[in-house]
Amino acid sequence: MSRTATCVWRVDAALVLALDEHLGPPVDSYLNGSQTWLTDDGPGGVGLEWRLHPVAGYRLPRDLSHYDLWEQVVGALSAGADPDALTLGSEPRTLRSVWDGLECYAAYGDDLEPAPLAQAATAALERAPDAVGLVDHEQIGQAWENARGATSIVEMLFAELKSTA
Repeated sequence: MSRTATCVWRVDAALVLALDEHLGPPVDSYLNGSQTWLTDDGPGGVGLEWRLHPVAGYRLPRDLSHYDLWEQVVGALSAGADPDALTLGSEPRTLRSVWDGLECYAAYGDDLEPAPLAQAATAALERAPDAVGLVDHEQIGQAWENARGATSIVEMLFAELKSTA
């Protein structure tokens, strides 16, 4: 079993705005709701992948492209919209009906320890993660795929981090 150093944050408006301020727009947006950033500010210049994970059973808001989701959410939150009353596409949604949380880990399989990763991630976002440790990405990814997205990657990450604490 291969375990990867990982940092995890639960999503809230401040986290989304911190991502936008410090990392800018995502480098990729997926149909499943994931948003991804790649940075080179890990320990020793290691590349980091930041992934905003969708909620279990994610559904794209009506009349909205997955490419436009990030901009719609950030625009609304930046304008002071209530994260529990966003208008995304043509429907009302909450922030927590879109994304569950953020994960950060070594982008290219570099071997990192959790503590230096957490320091680098905290410095990059100016916000400490809610949990840090080692996880089995392969097992979590397989469980998510077997459930066809009907389970939360973020909750699986937190459960695994709690079980190894």
